[in-house]
Amino acid sequence: MAKNLLFLGIIFAASGVIGPPVALGLGLAFGLAFPHPFPQDTRQLSKLLLQLSVVALGFGMDLRQVLEAGRAGFMYTALSIGFVLLAGSGLGRLLAVKKRVSFLISTGTAICGGSAIAAVSPILGASEEEIAVSLGTVFVLNSVALLVFPPIGSALHLTQTQFGLWCALAIHDTSSVVGAAARYGTVALSVATTVKLVRALWIVPVSIGVSLHQRGNAQRSKTQIQWPWFIALFLVAAGFNTFLPGFRLQYAMLQHLGITGLCVTLFLIGTSLSRGTLKAVGFRPMLQGVILWLAVSVGSLWMIERGWIR
Repeated sequence: MAKNLLFLGIIFAASGVIGPPVALGLGLAFGLAFPHPFPQDTRQLSKLLLQLSVVALGFGMDLRQVLEAGRAGFMYTALSIGFVLLAGSGLGRLLAVKKRVSFLISTGTAICGGSAIAAVSPILGASEEEIAVSLGTVFVLNSVALLVFPPIGSALHLTQTQFGLWCALAIHDTSSVVGAAARYGTVALSVATTVKLVRALWIVPVSIGVSLHQRGNAQRSKTQIQWPWFIALFLVAAGFNTFLPGFRLQYAMLQHLGITGLCVTLFLIGTSLSRGTLKAVGFRPMLQGVILWLAVSVGSLWMIERGWIR
């Protein structure tokens, strides 16, 4: 039965009848109610599908606006990442969270959720349990952010640019950033995607820094860094849309495929959250993740509303 429901959910998410938040909600309902028949395959598929969807969404973007948003977002992301890594280190000690788990949660919060954890964990030599706890913490908060950010943005009357910046700086994974921003509007989606991708690029220097710190594992670590290749393809797609405008119909079709792929991705991500994941996380790592996430969310929103970040 679980297999049939999973396939039906994928078809429904790809039908265009529902949007990203509903797709995520259905996935969460499945994950909490049924044992997942293909957990590993789903994780790999959702990761690839997300990257392809982001590239396809690039065909609806203006490259000049993308680069401008990326230039402006570089400093914001650098300051945010530095703050989260320092605060996470101190908070982990205060809450007596295992050192590697604390650093993985901090890195996931600072950069881009599961992708950052996946890149850094082999460098640290983290165990499967430590990785699972870190991923579970970040994933639960991602799901919450995707659901609550758009209503909060509407209640505070944030502009699309403000909301896009807030999503990019305060939500962990790219999928949730894109999903939340897509609900708010096309401008919010453009700003959020671009600044988030700039933030994701910090995976590389952070991974190299951790490799140098772990000198005994440095040689092995160099092969583990996950380069975000889809960022370059996203920029290429935006370049086609900007400088070769004669294919607007084809670009619109590709952008629509990107939105459809995003819905399926969010459904698959939702199915990965199980009761076992929630139990495995534990109280202290979750508390660290929640405090860090709230600090970044509230702090960035406060600065955006006052015009310090724009």
